[in-house]
This record gives sequence, structure tokens and C-alpha cells, in this order.
Amino acid sequence: MKIFVPLDSAARALGADDVADAIAREAKARGLDLHLVRNGTRGMVWLEPLVEIDTPQGRIGYGNVTPEQVPDLLDGRLNSLGRVEDIDWFARQTRLTFARCGVIDPLDLDDYAANGGLVGLRRALTMTKAQIVQEVIDSGLRGRGGAGFPTGIKWKTVSEAEAPQKYIVCNADEGDSGTFADRMIIEGDPFQLIEGMAIAGLGVGATRGYVYLRSEYPDAIAILTRAVSIARQRGLLGPDVLGSGRAFEMEVRTGAGAYVCGEETSLLNSLEGKRGTVRAKPPLPALQGFLNRPTVVNNVISLTTIPVIFERGAAHYADFGLGRSRGTVTLQIAGNVKRGGLFETAFGLTLGQVVNEIGGGTASGRPVKAVQVGGPLGAYMPVEKFHTPMGYEEFDQNGGLIGHAGLVVFDDSVDMLRMARFAMEFCAVESCGKCTPCRIGAVRGVETIDRIAQGDAAAIPLLTDLCETMKDGSLCALGGFTPFPVMSALTNFPDDFATYREAAE
Repeated sequence: MKIFVPLDSAARALGADDVADAIAREAKARGLDLHLVRNGTRGMVWLEPLVEIDTPQGRIGYGNVTPEQVPDLLDGRLNSLGRVEDIDWFARQTRLTFARCGVIDPLDLDDYAANGGLVGLRRALTMTKAQIVQEVIDSGLRGRGGAGFPTGIKWKTVSEAEAPQKYIVCNADEGDSGTFADRMIIEGDPFQLIEGMAIAGLGVGATRGYVYLRSEYPDAIAILTRAVSIARQRGLLGPDVLGSGRAFEMEVRTGAGAYVCGEETSLLNSLEGKRGTVRAKPPLPALQGFLNRPTVVNNVISLTTIPVIFERGAAHYADFGLGRSRGTVTLQIAGNVKRGGLFETAFGLTLGQVVNEIGGGTASGRPVKAVQVGGPLGAYMPVEKFHTPMGYEEFDQNGGLIGHAGLVVFDDSVDMLRMARFAMEFCAVESCGKCTPCRIGAVRGVETIDRIAQGDAAAIPLLTDLCETMKDGSLCALGGFTPFPVMSALTNFPDDFATYREAAE
């Protein structure tokens, strides 16, 4: 009997370890020949712990399993969800980047290879640097970390730069509220990230790579560190990658938990052992990045998508999507929502479809009031904008940003003035202090919103001017994007601000 119990952090938080222990004990007591696999999560967090049993008909799923239900599970008396791949929420997805996540043993390299792993790297090893970079350009892949910059163009810049040493840096400092895609794939399919970084190294001529992981992800750190060690032992990393005579080595570095280190230049400073403060641009990291050498800085999802592109071809990947947003988007649905989790699909679904059809509306049963898309710096989108398609340009035209594709849902009990205040307070706490508009502006922003909350309507134009100054004058996106949640709350939900003025009168 082969049983799968997720080792993903979300599943563990919901009791997966206790369930796995109970299964092992019960199987031993019964003398069963059991193969227990700790896989990654399928992303249906509302069903965790999701236990799967391998059968001739496929893998049958059992949701929200508790240790007390294990005897019934092994006796076949527990109600099942049917084949996991047939569950509607899962079947509706287009899984490319996350195709193996939840399917394989994360630390079994043979299992990884048996399910399509290393095909992309083997193909890349037959190509020139220029061909590798062109393949990424042709795929239309854009940075999944938030900026949406074309990945292939960044690679081309680094590839053409002259330097004795170049680097690949993976930004795994996933700090946005409601986001967990980076953690989920590192815990569920770490060799895919290693393969993607190796391909990136081949494409730009870099022989070393670093993964910058936030300290709040101990499970991801442990799994990736072990995967890197296995990859090195098996010849996937080192001076002779897969016997090709070409070198690529990498290591995992842990950050200390500063939100601003999600910004690439702050990350590079931290990686060099310096204080995590923003660098002025130019020079760009592509030309003077880590240790002042040409550096590719890509997000986890960008790099884990690379093996898919090289396995299936750029044209196949580019065939999915909407407008200039090609491929798939990894939607992370959280907050006050009935069905939270990770949903991978082609760009193009509307925000309303994501919240109401996929997420199932609010967990509280109350009407949806707002959805914040793109982390704590993302705009609050009202129901009136639920027609907006999930696409970079389409969101921008409607006053929002996709960012890392995290969605946090709020029902009609939320106070949007308080949410606007939280955005300013968050910026004040997390600012690196390098530039005045962010360092001082966020503090003044909190004070100004407090004046509005006390009924001072004259402070509203002041808040608007302050947001314009922060947007135009800040060195990085922390100060520059804080006006998005503040102004979207003020513009889309004016009644929440007027309520305080009326109360004061």
C-alpha cells in the first residue's frame, strides 16, 4: 500500500505530521506492507491534510483527515473525494510550473526525472548561450516576483556583459501577505528550482548561483538545502553538470526577515553581508549586481518555470495567456475565502471568476467587499472591478497590479480606512530608511489618516499629495507602491472615510 501525506508547511500546520505518524503506527500494528510518501501539497489548502492512496484507478484523495480517522481510512470506510485529478477545483487548472508539486517525493531525484524532470536541462546543454536566451525571450515569460519585466531581456543583458564572473540569484524572500507559491514549490519540487537555475547559468555564462530564502521558512530551507546536496552528489551540480563538462554550483543563503530585502538591490546588499538597504539605479544588477558583477536576479516561480519552457518548447508555453501576459499565473487565494490555496491557470480569468467561482466567495458567508491583489502594496479592488482580467496590462489599466499574484479577500465588515492606515504603518515599519519619501512619508501618512479618522476632512487632499510624493520620489517599490492600497481604499470606498467625518460632526 502506498499512501501520500503532505510535508508542506500549511499541511503540517493543520496536523499532517500527526496523521502520518498515526498511519505508520496503525500499519505496523496490522502488519501492513506500507510505503508512506511525504509529498508536497496539491495546493488545495482547505482540504489539508489531504491524504492520497495509490490504487489501480489512480490516487484517491481523503480531505481533512484526522489521526482518529486513520483506522477507517485503512479499512476503506472513510468517504473519499475520488481521484484527486478529478476534483473540480484541481481539474480546472492548467498546471505547468506546478505539474509535479504534490505528485512526487520532493527529495527523490529519480522520481523527479521519471516525471519529466531534467529534460529541459538536457536540452539546454545541447544549445548555445544565445539559443537558450532566445528560447526564454520567445516564451514571453515575465518576472513573476511582481515587476513583470521580460525574463529573457534580463538574461540577454547579463549574457552580453563582459565579466570574469557572473551570478544567478534566486529571490525567495517571499514576504507579501497572502503569498506562498515560492514556499510551496520549494517544499514540493525543489529540484525544479535547481534545474531552472542551472539552465539560467548556461544561458548567461554564470557558474555560481545563490538562493536567498527568508528565515521564516525553516521547512523550505531544510528541504532545499538537502536537495542541493543530493543534486551535487548526483552530478546535477558541480564542475561537470550531467557529464557535459560545463560547471554550475549553488548554495542556499538565509535572510534575517526584512520585507525590503524582497527588492533585488536590498537583497544583494544583504547577500553580501551588508545592511539590507536599497541601491540607487543605475547601475542595474544585470550589469553590476552581486559583488559588482553581472547578475540575474529572478523570482522562484520565474526560475521554476524555465525547465517547463525547455521541456515543452517556447511556443507551447507562449500559447497560453492573454495579451502580453504569456503562460500561466500562480494565483494564491487567501483571506476571508471559502476555498483558499494555489490555483495555476493561464492568464485571462477575471478577478470575479477567481474570487467567486474558484475561491467560492467568503468563508463568513457575507458579501465580498474588496480583494487586495499583489501583497500589502497592492490595490484594493472593489466588486465593480471584478470584470478585470488577470493580466499585467489589464490590471494596470484598472488601477491595480498583479505583483506576486497573491489575493486576499475581505467581506463587507472590513473598514477600508483602517486598511489604508495599515498600509502606511507597514511601510513605516519596513522601510530601510534610505530615502526620505518612504522613511518620513509613511510616518506622516499614518498621522494624516489618523486626522481623517478624527473627522478632519481637510486632511484628505493632504493624504493625496503625500501619496503622489511617495510614488514619484521613492527609491524602490516599497515607498513607491504604498500609495496603491491607500489611494485605492480612498477612491473606491469613500463612504468608509466619510463615516468618520459624519461621526465627528
